[in-house]
Amino acid sequence: MNIISVINLVTVGLFGTILSAGFCTIRWTWKKRLIMAGSVCASLLFHGIFCFFTDVSTVKYFSPLITHVPLIIVLRIVNGEFLWSSISVLIAYLFCQVRRWLALFAVALFSCGPIMQDIVELIITLPLLFLILHFFAPSFRTISNCTTNEKCWFGLVPLLYYVFDYMTTFYTNLLSTGSPVVLEFMPFVCSLTYLMFVLRASQTEKIRIQMEQTREILNLQITQSVREIAALRESQQKTITHRHDLRHHMQFLLSCIENERTNQAQVYIHKICSEIEAAKVIVYCENEATNLILSAFSRRTQDYDIAISIKASIPQEIRISENDWCVLLSNALENALHSCQKIKEKGLPCLIDVSSYEEKGKLFLQISNSCVEEDIVFSHGIPVAAKPNHGIGIRSICTIVEHYGGIYSFSVKNGLFILRVSL
Repeated sequence: MNIISVINLVTVGLFGTILSAGFCTIRWTWKKRLIMAGSVCASLLFHGIFCFFTDVSTVKYFSPLITHVPLIIVLRIVNGEFLWSSISVLIAYLFCQVRRWLALFAVALFSCGPIMQDIVELIITLPLLFLILHFFAPSFRTISNCTTNEKCWFGLVPLLYYVFDYMTTFYTNLLSTGSPVVLEFMPFVCSLTYLMFVLRASQTEKIRIQMEQTREILNLQITQSVREIAALRESQQKTITHRHDLRHHMQFLLSCIENERTNQAQVYIHKICSEIEAAKVIVYCENEATNLILSAFSRRTQDYDIAISIKASIPQEIRISENDWCVLLSNALENALHSCQKIKEKGLPCLIDVSSYEEKGKLFLQISNSCVEEDIVFSHGIPVAAKPNHGIGIRSICTIVEHYGGIYSFSVKNGLFILRVSL
């Protein structure tokens, strides 16, 4: 073997090692750099000794054991993950084939001899290495953060090609025999992988669209909840204003009495009382947002002649954001109100019971409401809507609770729908 071929063998080893490390998410330290550099030097020394006592073909034959397995072990040490370290080595092996194929293409194009293949491979090594590390390696490192199942699917093609290449060229001569089964194997793998990719991409796109729709719905609900809170706060401010103007009201009433205009005074009193009552916020607990929402829904239940019982003990400061708490509480109460409205339309009695409190830093909420048990269908413990675009409130509640690592449960018992939330 000439010196150029030897240099090319060393170069392809360095090429594959650098790519394998570049595809892994490694927080490089001086210790890890020394480990990688030491392993590369040890590998080159071992290969040199191995070639001295045997030949290059034998080295290639045992390459999985003396090259790739040690590299996987070293990457496992510096990367902390065995699966992706193995996949990164397989991917690097694929790119080594790209390097070789480009050289073969150049040799065939210009009708050069075999020695030119080694020269071309050496020439294109650095530019190809730069392009792969700059454009491809970041994407591969992103995929390394996927689930184990996704990483296995991603590494399937490199693994099949690796096995195919060694089984048909190094360990046997099946590829040179021209067997149709062997020749069509990799095209079959590519076609099958493409079909699987299309299915996977389609499922991912559906999930993305659903998540986008859910996000838009949640944003609308948050905006609406913020508007409701702003309106309630404005009503509260009006009440404060009425109280401030109480002296003026008294002077007007006194004037009406002095001038014996009692009817006018009565009308004025009823008007002021109605305005104050409409803007009144009932104080259930220390939390202002909770009081505003519970007061608003309490008035709505009175309008529909629905009995409601409220017990709340929520401090001013809670562990979740005010917007999320408002969306969660509003959606839960809205669902309870709608359920009771349906029962009320049938002329049946109904009620809503609300209990919420904080204990040891945990926020608890339970809302029970009358329901028609036959109309409620559960899927994996969560109520599902029979009509499209319904059930948004339930999804909103689940999303918020899961975001804060809480627990939720839905159940039906003795004609009551019960929601329990722990945050």
